[in-house]
Amino acid sequence: MFEHNNQHYEGVNFGTQDLRYGELKSCTFNRCSFANGSLDEITSINCRFIECDFRGASFNGSVHKESAFENCNFNGANLFVSKFDTCKMTGSDFTNANMDGMTIYQGDWSYTNLRHARLVKQDLRGVKFHEADLSGANLEKADLRDCDLTMAILSKAKLQGADVRGANLASVDFKTFTITGMRIDREQSVLFSLSHGARVD
Repeated sequence: MFEHNNQHYEGVNFGTQDLRYGELKSCTFNRCSFANGSLDEITSINCRFIECDFRGASFNGSVHKESAFENCNFNGANLFVSKFDTCKMTGSDFTNANMDGMTIYQGDWSYTNLRHARLVKQDLRGVKFHEADLSGANLEKADLRDCDLTMAILSKAKLQGADVRGANLASVDFKTFTITGMRIDREQSVLFSLSHGARVD
């Protein structure tokens, strides 16, 4: 096990290194590559990853608290039972990432690519998904109460049994997904009606 504190890395390739069980505190990684690397059970606290490459990396059991992953590439990464606690993930791409058993606690996931992500039964209360692409995502029975879903793309997303009460759904196109079985509040029912051409007095 290793521990790095207050370190700054620029353009470093960590992909060939074994980073399992390590602890990173207040470190900054700018355009570094972790592609196909082993980050199982790693802990990051208050770290910042900017435009880093995590393609194919393994994050099994990793824990991230108040860290930022800005415009990072998680294509094909394994995030099995990882935890992201109050993290900033803006602009990151999760195409083909394994998110089974992952925990997301609050945080900012705006502008992320979560197309076809499997987020079944996830507790996502209060998470910010402003303009996130959730098209085709499986959000069945997910708890989305009080989320910011402003301008989020939910085309063909599976939302059966999802609870979105209190969530901000401004500028969401309700015509692109089925709301059958969704739990919505009065304000959202008005938005739904307006999007389908109804006049609400």
